[in-house]
Amino acid sequence: MNKELIIRSGSDAVDFALLKDGKLIELHKEEEKQSNFAVGDIFIAKIRKPVAGLNAAFVNLGHEKDAFLHYHDLGPNLPSLMKFIKLVSAGKLKDYSLKNFPFEAEIDKDGAITDILSANQSVLVQVVKEPISTKGPRISSEISLAGRYVVLVPFSDRVSVSQKIESREEKDRLKRLVQSIKPKGFGVIVRTVAEGKKVAELDKDLQTLMDRWSAMCRRLQTAHHPSKVLGELNKASSILRDVFNDTFTGIHVDDEDLYLETKEYLQEIAPDKVSIVKHYQSKELPLFEKYNIERQIKTSFGKTVSMSKGAYLIIEHTEALHVIDVNSGNRSAKASSQEDTALEVNMIAAAEIARQLRLRDMGGIIVVDFIDMQNPENRKVLYDFLREEMSDDKAKHKILPPSKFGLIQITRQRVRPEVNIKTKEENPNENGEIDAPILIIDKIASDLERIIKDHKKVVLNAHPFVAAYLTKGFPSLRSKWFFEHKKWVKIIPRDAYTYLEYHFFDKEGNEIK
Repeated sequence: MNKELIIRSGSDAVDFALLKDGKLIELHKEEEKQSNFAVGDIFIAKIRKPVAGLNAAFVNLGHEKDAFLHYHDLGPNLPSLMKFIKLVSAGKLKDYSLKNFPFEAEIDKDGAITDILSANQSVLVQVVKEPISTKGPRISSEISLAGRYVVLVPFSDRVSVSQKIESREEKDRLKRLVQSIKPKGFGVIVRTVAEGKKVAELDKDLQTLMDRWSAMCRRLQTAHHPSKVLGELNKASSILRDVFNDTFTGIHVDDEDLYLETKEYLQEIAPDKVSIVKHYQSKELPLFEKYNIERQIKTSFGKTVSMSKGAYLIIEHTEALHVIDVNSGNRSAKASSQEDTALEVNMIAAAEIARQLRLRDMGGIIVVDFIDMQNPENRKVLYDFLREEMSDDKAKHKILPPSKFGLIQITRQRVRPEVNIKTKEENPNENGEIDAPILIIDKIASDLERIIKDHKKVVLNAHPFVAAYLTKGFPSLRSKWFFEHKKWVKIIPRDAYTYLEYHFFDKEGNEIK
């Protein structure tokens, strides 16, 4: 498995595309004028007002919408944090290490927010969910600083290890190591990528996080309330921190400054992999075209998503949930029975759905209507396969077994707005909109696969632009069809056709439907 990160810099935004074996699985954008809220940012904020009925407080972060802070997100050691912030802000505390700081009593886990917080109080909070739709940011006062191998949690004493590390011996080893190097007053969460790492690497990561904590505390003395006191890493570094591993084979960047930044960050976290960072300098072909990303964006973000063997997905969004319908389309039944056909299409769909959830960053409740299967064993195979395909997804998610109606329900953590790219374009023939023209090539190829087995000779009539696209270059798409199907397709340009119109005919000139 090869993973590549493609970073394209524009005048007002930087785009990040994560490829797995050449297929686009994640797409991120960092805009210059984006809202000042990213998951992980830490703010010194002002309580606007606690609301007893919600057991939560609305908090002023400087955003047009107040942030939402629920009682359960306060953290047990809130009184210690509040006292610490007060002393640091007033310049009365210069030691930020917490080793000599006396902790206050923990709050009651079933208490009321009005007993703890009052209007105009200052509190240190962290963004856990970006502003989405009409809602403001969701925040927590349980602060954590994420590093490459560990997460540092101030005002805690717990050491926990990622559930994804399966070996009991390895979990115990990491726990012992971290216990021996952990600073007093801080808890530590050990991340999955720490598996097999030595104490020196963990210690270096921990020291880097302690330096960030100290730098943030120094800012508190002069910080305006409300204001950001610690920002997340830039997008390139945070993506590398969270997803980078030994399977990465290339990082390609088209901007020199970003290239040097990325190289510098990789030097810190994985010095032996620095050589995979490449500066893309070709002026002829843009970076996203070179790696076929633009085409994948246009074919992946519409309401209809085509898959292999003629199957396709319909993805609909409502305020409450996302609905995905799986269709077998026009695929010819190579499988021996309807049940086998259903299982084959469902497996293809499961892999594509796992990709789509990451690609669009879809969150909340997702309901998938797979093709009905009677055999309970086949339903279990599908369920296990979907879980395996989603195991790489770093967003928290839960998948329920198929219901009696064949529906699979998924919940996926939503921390930022969904990636929504408009793929329809203005219709050059008349008013209205059409699917992106590049999609027509996939539709033609899908129809050809269905009909060519039953006809000795196939003639395709298409608009001159489409006909030229299919026949130009070497090897042309038509040549590839010949190698795949062992039959030559005659292509006739038709001036009378609208832009995206095409028809197949047999050797007698009869249209093939």
